[in-house]
Amino acid sequence: MATMPEAAGATLVALCPAAEIAEGTARGFDPEDDGQDSLFAVRVGGVLSLWRNACPHEAAPMAWRRDGYLNAEGTRIVCHAHGAEFLPETGLCVAGPCLGARLTAACFVINERGELCARLDKD
Repeated sequence: MATMPEAAGATLVALCPAAEIAEGTARGFDPEDDGQDSLFAVRVGGVLSLWRNACPHEAAPMAWRRDGYLNAEGTRIVCHAHGAEFLPETGLCVAGPCLGARLTAACFVINERGELCARLDKD
């Protein structure tokens, strides 16, 4: 993944062309090459969102398989560990053990080439 300088203390990382995230789909990303997706993007209702790949219940990874973050209808984000359901627009948990909690949103931009770029803070 290509990196671009950003404001002091952060880097923008190009994840993929934003158009590759089709309506009702999700895709995971490993922008720091750690061997596990730390972010995932979803597009529902025409809105593209980027989330940290950690359930607020126990910080477990969300997907049940590669890019498997959404329910069968493609309308809610679902945690594979305990079945918690989240609204993709807000990250609010509406069912499951972390009811009322929220996913952690990740900062992103769509650059001039149409790429989804995540902002990664330096340690």
